[in-house]
Amino acid sequence: MSTIAIDSPSGALPSGTKSSFLEVWLVTIGHALTHWYPATFYLLLPLIGAELGLSYLQIGSILTVQASAGALCNIPGGMLVDSVSRKGLLMAISLFWVGAPYFLMGLSHQYWMLLGCAALVGIGNNLWHPTAIPLLAKRFPENRGLVVSIHGMGGNVGDAVAPLVVGWMLYAISWRNVMVLNVLPGVLMSCIILFSLGRMQSQAPGAVAADRPAPVPLAKRLADFRQLLSNRALVMLSVSGAFRSMTQSTLLAFLPAYLLREMDFSKGTVGNVLFAMQVAGFAAAPIAGHLSDKVGRRRIIMSSMATSGVVLLSMAFAGRSPAFVFLVGFLGFFLFAIRSVMQAWLLDMTPPNMGGTSIGVLFGTQAVGVALGPFIGGLIADHFGLINTFYFLALTIVAANMFILLTPVPVEQPRWAASAAE
Repeated sequence: MSTIAIDSPSGALPSGTKSSFLEVWLVTIGHALTHWYPATFYLLLPLIGAELGLSYLQIGSILTVQASAGALCNIPGGMLVDSVSRKGLLMAISLFWVGAPYFLMGLSHQYWMLLGCAALVGIGNNLWHPTAIPLLAKRFPENRGLVVSIHGMGGNVGDAVAPLVVGWMLYAISWRNVMVLNVLPGVLMSCIILFSLGRMQSQAPGAVAADRPAPVPLAKRLADFRQLLSNRALVMLSVSGAFRSMTQSTLLAFLPAYLLREMDFSKGTVGNVLFAMQVAGFAAAPIAGHLSDKVGRRRIIMSSMATSGVVLLSMAFAGRSPAFVFLVGFLGFFLFAIRSVMQAWLLDMTPPNMGGTSIGVLFGTQAVGVALGPFIGGLIADHFGLINTFYFLALTIVAANMFILLTPVPVEQPRWAASAAE
């Protein structure tokens, strides 16, 4: 066990403190909106590409730029989060920062401007997860897998409802008007989080001691970060997360295009299919989180990834048949359920005072996968046909599972972990 792992347990709740579960729901709703925007964008990408004459590679490169910006900013963002006590302010800034560039995309007519706005989204989004996930894990240590999964469930709601609503909105208004109107709920929710969450935490018993980090010199923080990177479990989980995110981002980038162009579905029907896939993930997330608290993170993750690989191969074989649509929903149940379980496992393995940084490492590594996946998928689609991207996705999820298999189990329970990692 590394020395950083047994440093002070800062961030744990003082004895006798009981957090309000309302905090979980507020943060979860905010998380839903951070996913609402990109989920809207995935559905609109084929329309944007058609209007601007973009190739599959150019469409994929927009997401690559967004993820690359996130990859560069996630670790510094996580270290910033660990140094700032006003978590509500950070989440409000992040939510607004995610929505505003999509507003600008609705006004743009140039490919380069889309790339610039995508980079801004990647920068803003990196603040949310390092802030929200460690906050919930600290305040509910006995139910870490459950509350982190409820937070993840909010993301599934945003991913599910956005394409359903936007798919039908597109019958009445243009994609540009959708992008402009989309900024309003994010602005409203960022204000609610800023005032409500900050007030709740300031009134909680022991809140000042629990939530205000002691000043840490930069040299000490960098030394702690280097020590954190020597944690093999964190490295393996992060690399696995990169391959899993590569699978997810490439699927979301090209599944709408496949349904629209290859299967000739209407916009509303495509929205319905994406809704069904995300609803399946929504239903599975709390189940997976609760089971991971009881039977172990590894078992849940490996079984879900193995099933996802089989389903992706089946989708490639099914092609344009009705079975393809059925398999999309089935895939959502397993692929999206394990995001939060991986996050909970990571927090089991790292000290609370480095929670934001460890989540930053995870999401920074995942952003590399998100950046590479659509780019590689676009190359495959342009040269070998869009259906062949699903064979590529099956390979990436198998790679993700192999790194989970190689993730070490601690020989003793870490003192900061409230639930078993295995």
